[in-house]
Amino acid sequence: MPWLYLLIAGVLEVVWAYTMKQSHGFSKLFPSLITVTVMVASFWLLAIAMRTIPLGTAYVIWTGIGAIGAFLVGITLLAEPLNATRILAAILIISGLVLMKLSSA
Repeated sequence: MPWLYLLIAGVLEVVWAYTMKQSHGFSKLFPSLITVTVMVASFWLLAIAMRTIPLGTAYVIWTGIGAIGAFLVGITLLAEPLNATRILAAILIISGLVLMKLSSA
C-alpha cells in the first residue's frame, strides 16, 4: 500500500501544479481552492508512504512523478514546446525514478 499511496500522491502533485497554473498566482478562487486542497492531500499521502519507504526514495519518486506529469500536462493541455532536449530530460528523470525504485527493498 505505501507504493500506491506514493503513486497517488505524485499524481495529485500534477493536479495541484496544473491548478496552481490555472489560479493565475492565486488570483482565481476556484483553482486556488483546488490547489490548496489537493496539495494537502498529496502531502498527507506522501507522509503516509514515508512511514515505510525511505525518505530519499519517496521524495525523489514523488517529485519525479510530479515533474514528468507536469511536463506531459504542459505539452498536452497548455501547448508547451516539445523538443529533443526536453524529451531527453524527461527520459533521464524516468531513468532516475526506476533506479530509485530498484534500489529500495
